[in-house]
Amino acid sequence: MSYQSVLRPGLFEGQVFIVTGGGSGIGRCTAHELAALGARVALVGRKQEKVDAVKAEIEEDGGIASAHACDIREEESVKATVKAIIETHGGLNGVVNNAGGQFASPLTGINQKGWETVVRTNLTGGFLISREAYTQALSKTGGSIVNIVADMWGGMPGMGHSGAARAGMVNFTQTAAVEWAPSGVRVNAVAPGWIASSGMDNYPAHMKSWIRSLADAVPIKRMGTESEVSSAICFLLSPGAAFISGDCLRIDGAASQGGRVWPMPKAKNNEPYNGFHRAVTPKVLSDD
Repeated sequence: MSYQSVLRPGLFEGQVFIVTGGGSGIGRCTAHELAALGARVALVGRKQEKVDAVKAEIEEDGGIASAHACDIREEESVKATVKAIIETHGGLNGVVNNAGGQFASPLTGINQKGWETVVRTNLTGGFLISREAYTQALSKTGGSIVNIVADMWGGMPGMGHSGAARAGMVNFTQTAAVEWAPSGVRVNAVAPGWIASSGMDNYPAHMKSWIRSLADAVPIKRMGTESEVSSAICFLLSPGAAFISGDCLRIDGAASQGGRVWPMPKAKNNEPYNGFHRAVTPKVLSDD
């Protein structure tokens, strides 16, 4: 099988995209879709073995990818990694800032180190990758950047460090869209809601029942798929989005739109789209 993208074959033929956090979850899925559409994908992640594994998958499917270990929180490492990617592939057309991470905790349980670690991962890292992509390549050629944030509108109880960082990333997206527009660079964000992705398996066991109940809080009564996020990212990177910049697209089945006060009957006609032939259901959603 191959990736069943909703976008036209060859859309990104000959183009080069960085995907951070490309070793798992939404990043892995997006890298596969970009490669299936003809792009050369530079997978960036902290663990070499994880990006190597996705690189092997993409090559087995007939695509082109490179794998780069990098801590996006470290400025010199980011500079060197972006430089190496450009040298390896001969250019750069866009970036998907997907890398991120957080841990569940009320605000009173987060110490300074924990707060700063999450902010550096979810905000500073995306800024550093974007800045280096812009200064080293995109400022000369134009291109597109898509930042992955989260549904943090109305607060993010239990993950306040991540909510603050993601809100900052939305503002960074808006600022960069204005400052970098004269160079032909578009900057947008997507905010996934509750997506059935491997990241769900990273939370502690006591959150298992809560995770399984999330679909009931979504108006269309299901979680999203990685493919449903990836297709939006790929659209924003595409020429079809040439007049879209500085925006944030929520991919959450309307979960952020007043469902707490509006009665939600049983949903229908809501079949998910899943074009990713290598998608794996998170264990937390498949275990008994």
